[in-house]
Amino acid sequence: MAIFKMMEQDDYEQVIFCYEKSSNLKAIIAIHDTTLGPALGGTRMWNYTSEEEALEDVLRLAKGMTYKNAAAGLNIGGGKAVIIGDPSKDKSESMFRAFGRYVESLNGRYITAEDVGTTEQDMDYIHMETNYVCGTSSGGVGDPSPVTALGIYKGMKAAAFAAFQSDSLQGKRIAVQGVGHVAYALCTYLHEEGAQLIVTDINEAQVERAVKDFGAEAVAPEAIYDVDCDIYAPCALGGTINDDTIKRLKAKVIAGSANNQLAEARHGEILHEKNIIYAPDYVINSGGVINVADELEGYDEKRALNKVENIYHVLTAVFEKSRKEDIPTYKAANKIAEERIEAVQKARGQFLPKNKNILSY
Repeated sequence: MAIFKMMEQDDYEQVIFCYEKSSNLKAIIAIHDTTLGPALGGTRMWNYTSEEEALEDVLRLAKGMTYKNAAAGLNIGGGKAVIIGDPSKDKSESMFRAFGRYVESLNGRYITAEDVGTTEQDMDYIHMETNYVCGTSSGGVGDPSPVTALGIYKGMKAAAFAAFQSDSLQGKRIAVQGVGHVAYALCTYLHEEGAQLIVTDINEAQVERAVKDFGAEAVAPEAIYDVDCDIYAPCALGGTINDDTIKRLKAKVIAGSANNQLAEARHGEILHEKNIIYAPDYVINSGGVINVADELEGYDEKRALNKVENIYHVLTAVFEKSRKEDIPTYKAANKIAEERIEAVQKARGQFLPKNKNILSY
């Protein structure tokens, strides 16, 4: 595998391969960009089919964190880590402590946190070896689901304003795909505002709870794309905006918590052509990382929630840029993130040595 070619293609700064024999730690840390500050991104544990698959995933995720953090207005860069293994049976204290020592060796260039397959307990083990970790039991953040849901809710209101010239969700028919922790908390906000909910999930118990608690209408998983609704909220798997579903969706707004909602970038182009307002996933679901990042300043819940609520204004700027430049919203979000990084690079450039032979550390 041409690793350096992959790094060159998307301008990665550093990739670290981590191995510790006694605990069978096999991990990769990818640091994409630290222009805005140290790279922050979670550690994912997954039973990858190959080392190549793990590398491709960590590189993709790290770059995504750069854009997410930049668009959210955070003074942190983008990075990610993956641990190769089955999180249900391969975990151990020694594994995460060994990984923590690798994080510590980077001296703050990378700060880790919880992600798919890892838990608060795992972060506590990492914390035994390094302070460059967020989301520990002593960190003060707690369950991130309600905070992430708050950001989705505020972002959905911004998208509604762009589509309907009013950000009120009262009476709006909202189709929610997936009713897990984040989506359930989102439904609470939507129900309190008077939205009409249509829900689906492969877990029948979660659907039944939403029907009972919110008076939601339940439909089969595949039927969610065909319901008559104003807003489609993908809150489960990625890639649900694709050639098949776009033809079936009746919504004027797509705004949900799922990652990688567009199956391909061209589907964002199609949504733009159809005048469907799409809230880019990495912007609208950034509440979790905003909340975790507040730990770096000494966690203050009120300050963190204020930053999360600002997702409304971030998305408003995305929709305005999309409208003015006649570009898809995902491209508008990317440009906002890239322009912020470039502006900081230029501002710092005047302080770099004029003589290229002089190195400054």
